[in-house]
Amino acid sequence: MEFRKKIEELLNEFLETREDLFLIDLKFSAGDDITVILDGDNGVSVQDCLDASRAIEFNMDREEHDFSLQVMSAGLSEPLVTPRQFNKNLGREIEIMLTDSSEIEGELLKVDEEKITLILRYRKPKEVGKGKVDVVEEKEIPYAEIKKALVAIKF
Repeated sequence: MEFRKKIEELLNEFLETREDLFLIDLKFSAGDDITVILDGDNGVSVQDCLDASRAIEFNMDREEHDFSLQVMSAGLSEPLVTPRQFNKNLGREIEIMLTDSSEIEGELLKVDEEKITLILRYRKPKEVGKGKVDVVEEKEIPYAEIKKALVAIKF
C-alpha cells in the first residue's frame, strides 16, 4: 500500500475510535515529515496526541519507509475551518476576514452546515440629533464568504 494512503488509513482508524476528536489538517513534506493537526469537541490533550501518534507509528515499519511524525492540537492561533470547530466556539468572540477583504467581529451565536450567525454590537450615530445609539444585530455569514476566522483573544 502506498505510504501516504497507509498513514491516512491508520489516522482514520484511530479517529473512528475517538469520536470526540477530528482532523483539521494532514500534511506531508517532500522528505516525508508528517504533520497531523487535531481538534476535539472538548479540546485535545497531550495524551490524545500521543495516542494518535502511537496509532500511526506502531503500525508502520521504519525499516521500510523512514518518516518523522508530529501530532498536535489546533491552537488558538489556528483558523477555524470546519462547522464542528465553529460549533465548539459558540458564545465566543470571533474575528472574521471575508473574501472581499473586509473584517467583522462578533459573538458566535449559531452554526449550521452552510453558515454561521454572529451577534454584532456597535455604536452608530443617531438618525436625528447628536450622539450615538447602541446597536445589536444578528448577521448570517455563509462559509463560502469566510476567508479566515479566528477566535478573538481578549486580555
